[in-house]
Amino acid sequence: MPTVDKLIAQAEIFPWNSTFATGIEVIDIQHQKLVNLLNKLAGHMAFGSDELTLTMVFDELADYAVYHFETEEGVWNKYLGGDALTLTHAQTHQDFVAQVSKARQQLSGLTSNEAIEELVSFLTHWLAFHILEDDTHMAQVVLAVQSGTSLTDAKVAAAKQMKGAARVLIQAVLSMYDSLSSRTLALLREVSQRRRIEEKLRLSSNIIESSADGIFITDTQGVVTDVNPAFCLELQRHRDELLGQPVTALMPSLFGSTQGQAAWVTTQQAGHWAGELSCRRPGGELEPLWLTLSLVKDEAHETQNFVGVLSSISQLVERHQALEAAANHDPLTGLPNRRLLADRLNQALERSKRNSTLLAVCYLDLDGFKLINDQMGHDAGDLVLKVVARRMKQMLRAADTVARIGGDEFVVLLGDLAHPQEGTALMERLLRDVAQPIKLGDQSVQVGTSLGATLFPADSGKADVLLKHADLALYQAKAQGKGCYRVYGHA
Repeated sequence: MPTVDKLIAQAEIFPWNSTFATGIEVIDIQHQKLVNLLNKLAGHMAFGSDELTLTMVFDELADYAVYHFETEEGVWNKYLGGDALTLTHAQTHQDFVAQVSKARQQLSGLTSNEAIEELVSFLTHWLAFHILEDDTHMAQVVLAVQSGTSLTDAKVAAAKQMKGAARVLIQAVLSMYDSLSSRTLALLREVSQRRRIEEKLRLSSNIIESSADGIFITDTQGVVTDVNPAFCLELQRHRDELLGQPVTALMPSLFGSTQGQAAWVTTQQAGHWAGELSCRRPGGELEPLWLTLSLVKDEAHETQNFVGVLSSISQLVERHQALEAAANHDPLTGLPNRRLLADRLNQALERSKRNSTLLAVCYLDLDGFKLINDQMGHDAGDLVLKVVARRMKQMLRAADTVARIGGDEFVVLLGDLAHPQEGTALMERLLRDVAQPIKLGDQSVQVGTSLGATLFPADSGKADVLLKHADLALYQAKAQGKGCYRVYGHA
């Protein structure tokens, strides 16, 4: 199917023909370009193109019109000088540019077919009339002057030629183009409407085919007329086996129950039903499903079809859990991310207050990690991060949390501490465990860690303040020589 741009390029609201030739080549070439731009604009308007596209085409038309008018006036002035004809002609050019600019500013109001036809009619009338009368008149004068006729005689001869039969010809051409542009616009609109309907149907079909939910369509008697692949997968049967069968017979456990029967009755009466039903799968197990059943009517408001959508509740739960995990965990290490850390830290603070225990908020990063990443590559760096994350998780207790907050930076929450020394012992163990060699293929690498910590409630700040203080302590530890820890507020 041709694209919209191709259809617009092929459609001619204002077809060019030899009637419009003035005899001056540069002007005729530019007239054809103006006509093409007018056709392009009318086509986009008929197809209902967006305002941004229309604005761009309007600007192109206006810019080229200004360029053409400058070229044209240069030709007239070369042979006619400051004659009154050139001054009058220049004024018509300015009026056209002003009209195009005005129409461009009123784009948002050009929503009705009548408004579009009115604008296109104005543009085609102006351009046809201008070429056939004004430009042709001026060209005849110039051509006569070029052949050696005096300006006065050339003007008289051109004026005679533009009277009588020429005037009748102009009116006939304008009438013809008026009718042609109107019919062409109507045709373009019809093509546009059909394309939109076809695209909508194609999109709907793609959505149904690719949907993870089982979808079936029945006639008024509940006999299946169409199904999507997910419905076939749900019943573990081929499409051809399902078509022509009563859906109640295909899924007796779903529609044979009292609630399932009531779903049909309610849909017939109210046009829609949605709720949870149990269905026995081919393997014999019962599965909860969410059924949405809708009634489809034709233009005469007569029932035409029933459409059912089956969603697996267990899959919805699994999908929700997967999305929740992705939103709250680091994809590389599986550790809580910054978002989940904020929640865990607030919980740990509340538990510390409630149980009158200490909480150590630790900020750490890896020493030597950048060198491994640069020399051995990001895959090796990712493996190191995974190993470090696993080691920290293994040594922590149930009340503790380790989170990766970016790069090689981690935050550890050590909760339910009875005294500060318990926290420092765990910090020392963290440093030792992380520093153990890591096997990367045939090579062995080693990273250390620097750790900064602050203790709550001795440090009574809020969550964000505690993290900031732990980060300051980390900075002090790295300044001290790395591979060690410092506690905020302690010398």
